[in-house]
Amino acid sequence: MPETLRTEIEIAAPQATVFAFLTDPDKIHRWIGPATVDPRPGGIYLVSVADRHAARGEFIEVVPVHRLVYSFGWEGRPEVPPGSSRIEIDLVEQGDGTLVRLTHSGLPNEQERAGHEKGWNHYLQRLATAAAGGDPGPDSPPD
Repeated sequence: MPETLRTEIEIAAPQATVFAFLTDPDKIHRWIGPATVDPRPGGIYLVSVADRHAARGEFIEVVPVHRLVYSFGWEGRPEVPPGSSRIEIDLVEQGDGTLVRLTHSGLPNEQERAGHEKGWNHYLQRLATAAAGGDPGPDSPPD
């Protein structure tokens, strides 16, 4: 039975800033790694995570400053191949900041769900630092 993870984080930056850090390749590079993205339905999502793993998918829904949905998976990882799972990110205005709600569905088992949750929590912290104007520093992802 497919597994779903849900997590959220508050970021001290406006929705438009956070959205840019999720859709602009130069900004994505600051918190996760080199990226090729075309944020429109049918557009590519390709990110090199920590220069070690290539995440690939396709944008499904793009609502500027409010919501992103894309397919997701890993090149060379048959457990979660490219496009096999789904990421939904909702950005909710909260005062001067933004609540980021992330749902990652379609993961094949609890082990993958737990591993992806660890990874997302790590990278969302880096996103929060970068979007708020800080430097997340060199990446050392959890294994």
